Amino acid sequence: MASKGLEPRIKAIRVRTGYWTPGTDYVAEIVEAVRGLVRDGDIIAVSEKAISTAKGLIVDEARFKPGLLARLIVRFWVRRLWGGPLGRWARLRVRTLRNLRHYPLELGARHKEVALRYVGLLQALRHYSEGGIDASNLPYSYVALPLPEASREAERIASAIEEETGKRVSVLIVDSDKSFSWRNLHLAPRRVETRGLIHLGGFLTFLLGRMLRLKARATPVASIGIGNPDLALTLAEVADRVRGYGAGRTVWEMARRLGVELTGVTWRMLRRVEHHPIVILRLLEGLK
Repeated sequence: MASKGLEPRIKAIRVRTGYWTPGTDYVAEIVEAVRGLVRDGDIIAVSEKAISTAKGLIVDEARFKPGLLARLIVRFWVRRLWGGPLGRWARLRVRTLRNLRHYPLELGARHKEVALRYVGLLQALRHYSEGGIDASNLPYSYVALPLPEASREAERIASAIEEETGKRVSVLIVDSDKSFSWRNLHLAPRRVETRGLIHLGGFLTFLLGRMLRLKARATPVASIGIGNPDLALTLAEVADRVRGYGAGRTVWEMARRLGVELTGVTWRMLRRVEHHPIVILRLLEGLK
């Protein structure tokens, strides 16, 4: 399919696969999924969370005992500030503000404890997607962690595709969390390996980007074969929009769609949902 008006000179092909559970050979899955579709010069965009899940980079938040700081963050920072003035300044949706005002105390504190341990305080002060931690499209109390060496994973994918299909491609690993741009200044919500993206620190990037109405696009966590950061951001956004959100864009949406409590989603439920962790992007004539 072509991207819907977002970038008319980019063709995007959404590729469906099965749900990648821990232990999935995701490189082999990608090669087989794009075989017969990919051309020389294409860009293969892959969901970071899907790779993290396949690699087993997930943790069960039910095993974590929240400390005092995690509880304070939930009760005052998330419920009162993100659910109030910070959320309004950031122009969050009404439904999102309502969810934040009713953020679960115990489950939320466990989530913030995980964020504090793995990505630090400034990221834990985010209202969601703390440092790349993501709970959507995962079962029970699991969350996916950010890839520690995303560029190496991208290189593995590119090499495997060339070896198996003979096609030379570029690779993007994409996080749906937004980066923000003003002219040639690109602010990432976390430290990423794509050159040209600057990280200010934790929640500040998101808050400033939303308050100042900066251009928001999905984040290219790693970029192999694409030297222009603005192009990498554009491609990441196209891929993110075309790919869709699987069982839901947030844990609340996922639970609501599947008709269960926040921690009631199972592996079996997720396997029944359509997943498109791969998007083939093709630059048409005239875009450099």
